[in-house]
Amino acid sequence: MKLKEINRTALQAWSPAQQHPIYLAAGTSAPQLDATFSTSASLEIFELDLADPTLAMKSCGSVSSPHRYHKLVWGPHGIEDQSLPSGVLIAGGENGDIILYDASKIIAGDSEVIIAQSEKHTGPVRALDVNSFQTNLVASGGNESEIYIWDLNSFSSPMTPGPKTQPLEDISCVAWNRQVQHILASASPSGKASVWDLRKNDLIIKVSDHSNRMHCSGLAWNPEVATQLVLASEDDRMPVIQMWDLRFATSPLKVLESHTRGVLAIAWSEADPELLLSCGKDNRILCWNPNTAEVLYELPTSTQWCFDIQWCPRNPAVLSAAAFDGHISIYSIMGGSNDHATTLQAEQLSSSFGNMDPFGTGKMLPPLQLPQTAPSQSTVTPLKKPPKWIRRPVGASFAFGGKLVTLDNIKPAAQQSAAHVVHISQVVTETDFLDRSNQLQATLTAGNFLEYCQSKTEAAQSEFEKTVWSFLKVNFEEDARGKYLELLGYKKEELALKVFLCAHSDLIFEFDLSFACGFQITSAELEFLPMILCWLFASDIDGLITQALLIGDYEAAVNLCLHDNRMADSIILAIAGGPELLAKTQKKYFTKTQSKISKLISAVVMKDWLDILETCDLQNWKEALAAVMTYAKPEEFSSLCGLLGSRLEAAEDAALQAQACLCYICAGTVEQLVAYWAKAQDSSSPLALQELVEKLVVLQRAVLRAQGGVSDMGALLAEKMNQYASLLASQGSLQTAISYLPTNTQQVTVRSCALSCVDGHTRESLPDSDLLLLLLIICNSISNYNDPNLFCSSAGPQNGWNDPPTLNRAHKKKKIPENFTPPAPITAPIMAPLGDPQGPAGQTMQTLQSQQQGPDQPVGPATFSPIQQQPLGPPGRNPNMPQGNMEGAPGAPIGDLIKPLQSIPTEKITKKPIPEEHMVLKTTFEGLIQKCLAAASDPQTKRKLDDAHKRLEYLYDKLREQTLSPAIVGGLHNMARSIECRCYTDGLNIHTHIVSSSNFSETSAFMPILKVVLTQANKLGV
Repeated sequence: MKLKEINRTALQAWSPAQQHPIYLAAGTSAPQLDATFSTSASLEIFELDLADPTLAMKSCGSVSSPHRYHKLVWGPHGIEDQSLPSGVLIAGGENGDIILYDASKIIAGDSEVIIAQSEKHTGPVRALDVNSFQTNLVASGGNESEIYIWDLNSFSSPMTPGPKTQPLEDISCVAWNRQVQHILASASPSGKASVWDLRKNDLIIKVSDHSNRMHCSGLAWNPEVATQLVLASEDDRMPVIQMWDLRFATSPLKVLESHTRGVLAIAWSEADPELLLSCGKDNRILCWNPNTAEVLYELPTSTQWCFDIQWCPRNPAVLSAAAFDGHISIYSIMGGSNDHATTLQAEQLSSSFGNMDPFGTGKMLPPLQLPQTAPSQSTVTPLKKPPKWIRRPVGASFAFGGKLVTLDNIKPAAQQSAAHVVHISQVVTETDFLDRSNQLQATLTAGNFLEYCQSKTEAAQSEFEKTVWSFLKVNFEEDARGKYLELLGYKKEELALKVFLCAHSDLIFEFDLSFACGFQITSAELEFLPMILCWLFASDIDGLITQALLIGDYEAAVNLCLHDNRMADSIILAIAGGPELLAKTQKKYFTKTQSKISKLISAVVMKDWLDILETCDLQNWKEALAAVMTYAKPEEFSSLCGLLGSRLEAAEDAALQAQACLCYICAGTVEQLVAYWAKAQDSSSPLALQELVEKLVVLQRAVLRAQGGVSDMGALLAEKMNQYASLLASQGSLQTAISYLPTNTQQVTVRSCALSCVDGHTRESLPDSDLLLLLLIICNSISNYNDPNLFCSSAGPQNGWNDPPTLNRAHKKKKIPENFTPPAPITAPIMAPLGDPQGPAGQTMQTLQSQQQGPDQPVGPATFSPIQQQPLGPPGRNPNMPQGNMEGAPGAPIGDLIKPLQSIPTEKITKKPIPEEHMVLKTTFEGLIQKCLAAASDPQTKRKLDDAHKRLEYLYDKLREQTLSPAIVGGLHNMARSIECRCYTDGLNIHTHIVSSSNFSETSAFMPILKVVLTQANKLGV
């Protein structure tokens, strides 16, 4: 498609790629004359403005010249340092002179535009080229094999690449190599091409066709392959373009044969090495793929020859062609239509004559009727293959599960096809949410809810949040009700002290005062008693009685009533306290009186807590909840706590409404808790939803722990779990997301329906990740319908219809022969004596041979089935090895190698007792071994445990001598506590920490044995 046109018979040169806007220089051509036969010459610069729809190009400057040109090039020298803002124009004259022009001065209209000039050549300068690596170097070629290398910084003294070629001939073209900066090629009309090495200052190779019919009119290097070049022939008998590889210079690598007459000029695209332009005497401009010798594109041209063709360095889709018809045409190889430009030109002509009456008839000219041409004649077909510069260099697309798919086109090496690489990466935007979700999942897997609640309590930002996690933590502790009372502010020890001081105020100044609950008051503390009593008597006696009743201390309440002469209350409480307390109280006469706590006393005696909760003042909700904690029966405890929570939730005071969640936590009613939090808090953000799920999962696990079974999941909780699972899936945690889908809710049975929709064959054939993805997609689809059974099979229930698919896939383990004996490690002499293969060295080998824990993890928060580590059997004993303990200094003789000179009388050795604070270690470890022996049925395991029992004497000896460091002793006590709690996995972790952080020689005698015992205990489940 033609873009622009210049009416000049001239040579052309594009501005460098660094120059903007784009300019085209046109210098009067010496070999051609225009229609006027003018001998004047000029150098003009035109601007390429593609926004202008007309074909004409704007002239930005011109300068007259006494020289006509044979070659014109535009170099970027001086643009970088702004010494020459638009670069330098280099012209080769007809009299052997080379002229340097300042392009910026020509554009500005200055008169002094010549930078330098030289007449070194003896004939016309037909060849010029600028080095692309060192832009100050210019090569020129003239008659009689003259080739000069010019340095624009020192233009007066050129150099030669080597001795002149013989026989002497004209140089028609020169070209610098595009990959190696010191390689230069030249060609002559005789068909020979020479390659010069400027470092050696010599000719290195000559290329010529054996037919001797090759008249070189063009030379160009491959932009990417350093050893390849093309030569064009202007001989009509051989109108070809030969592609040579200097590594195989005996014959052309490829021959491009589509021109019917001689080729006048060629140009190889720097932006795409698969595009080579050629123009010839057959009036054709062809675009080739030199690698395949295929013609990709033919430009629409005039009926005249094109003697020069060039690519635009800055816009790779634009090219220019200079023809003998006196036009320089600007084309685009991207295709298009010239209709708009033709129509616009016709309209301009019509407007010029629109109001004229050339014949004086008084009539205007009729409108111009343009011939209608077929669309196929004006529309130019673009390239068959998209050029390299418009190919997509990179691409990206988001996929399900937070996956990001990216691609990039890596530049291939020479003689290799392009490599297309696709990268799939995980994009995480909610890192805090995902970290906390992983922490919650790890807690569900390990079951350490107590530590989790404690960490959440410590990290709480508000006092109320801290209270909520404290209430949740109590569910996993012993004596939950007692801990709830302490959180509500009722501590038995403090109340006992207050009651005693109130009832025995006459003993303030007596010494050696001791009283109930283990409180001892010394003489040093007596000075504070008056202050305490003053504070006590200032408070209300009813408050003390209320606290005593709320924590279930009848005797303290009765004593307070007796001390305050409240006989009726004391007798009523004594009846509830039992016969013994009643007998003590009946000794005094009482009178019924009405007091503030009569209602509470009645409730305690009559066990009517429903009326208390329905009528009590909500400001006293703590007292009401504490009373339920103390007196409610297990079967009615949950409903009473829920009733109090409902009243608090319905209150108008926001502070009271917030306390309703504590009642729901105590009651264990997850659905009510979900409803309250859904109404009270915003769960739209991921972290808010994470906060909600953390509390719900912990409370649900506490309820399951208390009930010993699986409870139904309500619709609201199922909705929140579905929302949480979807959010996890969007962040790429598919394994975790599927575990949170509801399994037993009657409202949204999405998981069972999803599993029913996937038949058994699909479950077996699909990988785990694909099956999880399929289940999530089905679950998301089913959750949009009220009746999930629409998606399920109508057949009856089958085996495991409501069970999730088994996602555990065990790794194949290499089978170990039964008679396999591992080689002794190089540390064997250090870790154990020679005669003790079952010592620490053997135990270390046994530890190294233990199987790794399987990769399968539980897929749901409700059930857990971890795979325990199972150690392999111990290595076989060598019967030739001597038995017995032969410890000694390194290098000392061992065993019977040296016989004693005389018998030494035996002496009974009495061992020191183990210190009292360390006896718990021996008791715990030996008790664990006895439990394992009782549970083990394998004789080999029993032998291993018996041997461990004997070898633990190493540890006991070190405890007697007190030679272990405090860090090791503390770690052993932590291991003992984990054994008492049956947390063998924690014990193994502590074992690993001790071994990695302590001296090997200090622990090698007994730590491997402890690991064997813990591993067996974990395996046997004792």
